[in-house]
Amino acid sequence: MSEIVPPEVRPKPVVPAKPSHVAPHSSGPFVPSPQGTGGEGRGSALLGYIGIDTIIEQMRKKTMKTGFDFNIMVVGQSGLGKSTLVNTLFKSQVSRRTTSWSRDEKIPKTVEIKSVSHVIEEGGVKMKLTVIDTPGFGDQINNENCWEPISKYINEQYEKFLKEEVNIARKKRIPDTRVHCCLYFISPTGHSLRQLDIEFMKHLSRVVNIIPVIAKSDTLTLDEKTEFKQRVRKELEACGIECYPQKEFDEDMEDKSDNDKIREAMPFAVVGSDKEYQVNGKRVLGRKTAWGVVEVENPNHCEFSLLRDFMIRSHLQDLKEVTHNIHYETYRAKRFCSYAPFNPLWNWSSSLVAQPLQIRKSLSPSLALLTLVSEFALDNPFQL
Repeated sequence: MSEIVPPEVRPKPVVPAKPSHVAPHSSGPFVPSPQGTGGEGRGSALLGYIGIDTIIEQMRKKTMKTGFDFNIMVVGQSGLGKSTLVNTLFKSQVSRRTTSWSRDEKIPKTVEIKSVSHVIEEGGVKMKLTVIDTPGFGDQINNENCWEPISKYINEQYEKFLKEEVNIARKKRIPDTRVHCCLYFISPTGHSLRQLDIEFMKHLSRVVNIIPVIAKSDTLTLDEKTEFKQRVRKELEACGIECYPQKEFDEDMEDKSDNDKIREAMPFAVVGSDKEYQVNGKRVLGRKTAWGVVEVENPNHCEFSLLRDFMIRSHLQDLKEVTHNIHYETYRAKRFCSYAPFNPLWNWSSSLVAQPLQIRKSLSPSLALLTLVSEFALDNPFQL
C-alpha cells in the first residue's frame, strides 16, 4: 500500500504595498458587499492594496493620447451672431466667419453646409473641434423645407460612420464627423417662435441634440426676456418638441435634478462678443452700448456662462454619448430594417407599434427601445 503524501505547504503570497504616487483613500480599505445567493459572487475583505483605483488614471492617459472630437452645428438667420458666439464659447477664432455679410457678398440662394476644423488644447487636453455653419438658412422669402439640406447632412454623417463600422477590416479609430450638438438661434423678437423655428426643431430634434438660444438678448428688457423665454417653452411643449437634455434620458435622480434646472433655464438668452473692455479695473468680454458695457460672462447680464458651463463643462461627454447611443443607434437600426422590410422582425415590430400605450409601457427596456426604433422607421420609411 502506497504512502499518503501530505499536501505541499505553499507560502502565503506577499501583498504589494500601495504605490507612493497613489493618494490614500480616506474611507479606509474597501470591503466588497456580499452578492447573489449561496455564496456565489460573494466578496471578502481585501488583504492589502491591489490597484483597481488606478484604472481611472489609465483611462485618462489613454484618452489624453488619442484626444477628443466635438462637432457643433450652428443654425439660424444671418446677423444673429452665430460665429461670434461660437468664438466666445471657445475663446478663439474657431468659426468659419468672424464678420457679417459684406455688401459685395451675395446671400446664398439655398442652404449651404460649410465646416471648419481646429485642434484646440487646454491643460494638456487636445480636442478637434469642428464648427458646421449653415449660411442661407431662413434668409429667403420662401423658406419651405429649408431644413432638409441640414437633415440630409446629419444623416450623411451617420451613414459615413456606419459604413466604416461594418467594414470587415475597419479602422482602429473611426473618424467621427457626426453632429454632437446643434445650437439653434432664435431671433429676439419678444413675441413668439416663427413657424420656421417650430418646423425645424420638430424635424431635427429626432436626429440631433438641439439646444435653443435667444440671440442678442441684450436687445430685450429683463421683463421682455423673461416673458419671451416662458412663451418659447410653452410653444415647444405644445408642439411636442423636446430639446436636449430629454427627460427620458435622465439616468437617475441626480441627473434628473441637474437636468431639470437646465430645462427650466432654456432657451438660454445669450450675448456673444470677442472684444474686451475695461470694467471696474478688469478686462472683460462685452458689448459696448451708450448705457454701458454688457458683460458676456456676467450672469446678471445674460446667460452665456450658463450655456458654456452646461455645454462644455458638464454635458459635453453626455452630448457625445446621446448622439452615439440614441440618435446614431436609431439611424443604424432603421437602416438595417430598410434592407428587409418584410422579414418577421419587421412584421412583429410593426404590429407592436400598433398596440395600446399601456401594453407598450409594460415592455422590458430592450423591447421598448426596439419599439421606439420601429415607430421612427414606420413614420419615415426609407427616408435616409
